[in-house]
Amino acid sequence: MSSAPKLPLLIEPEQLQSHVADPAMLIVDLSEPASYAIGHVSGAVHLDYADLNRTEPPVMGLLPHEAQLSQVLSRLGLTPERHVVAYDDEGNGRASRLLWTLLTLGHQRLSLLNGGIRAWEVACGPLEVNTHQPQPSTYQAQITNPETLADKDYILARLGDPDLVLLDTRTPAEFAGLVVRAARCGHIPGAINLNWTSAMDPQRQLRFQPDPVLRKLFEWRGITPDKEVVVYCQTHHRSAHTYYVLRYLGYPRVRGYPGSWSEWGNDPHLPISV
Repeated sequence: MSSAPKLPLLIEPEQLQSHVADPAMLIVDLSEPASYAIGHVSGAVHLDYADLNRTEPPVMGLLPHEAQLSQVLSRLGLTPERHVVAYDDEGNGRASRLLWTLLTLGHQRLSLLNGGIRAWEVACGPLEVNTHQPQPSTYQAQITNPETLADKDYILARLGDPDLVLLDTRTPAEFAGLVVRAARCGHIPGAINLNWTSAMDPQRQLRFQPDPVLRKLFEWRGITPDKEVVVYCQTHHRSAHTYYVLRYLGYPRVRGYPGSWSEWGNDPHLPISV
């Protein structure tokens, strides 16, 4: 297999189009199965989003164990040399969760397709309908980059630390406790709210907002590159997208909280604010 091309963290459809036939590329579609069947990027393989999550009710969205990730990623045909491009049909939250998972495993060859399948269709024309069955590999998943992770103990120990920003990417109604999706409502004390959709441009198939707009969104809220940022939502689906936006912008210290509010809001021993 040829070596993977050097591609940026965020790739436009036109950039990807010239690489779709490269065997060093692994294009992964995380849309619903029905959407994948209707049409997808040429050569893309499908991955069920549920395969990226472990549940311990009431806690959802946990990072799967290494053995499960090894099975899932081997089934995709992933090898350390391949460059992964991920996308979906709903704003790239699912795709970002895959890329966050890969970064946690130390896999650095990856890109997000800006705007997902809708942007691809507008820029590159008709979608492919043939189903692609990947050639399985023997990928051994190991968490070699734990700096991408935060858990409840990590957050609890650092509450009030001026070097830490807790970024809640749920809706303002969830943040304020007006929408209840756990035993308790509200948010982690000291957290700042920024709805994950604020980073998307609805006029351009939900691509990332232009860089200056993104930087203002964060910096106006005191979320600056000199701080460590921990992002969370309900299950680290929405916040995975925000995690990836921050990484794209060059923020050096960003962590995702997999259990998110499904864990924090259901644990009566943890403090909350409303």
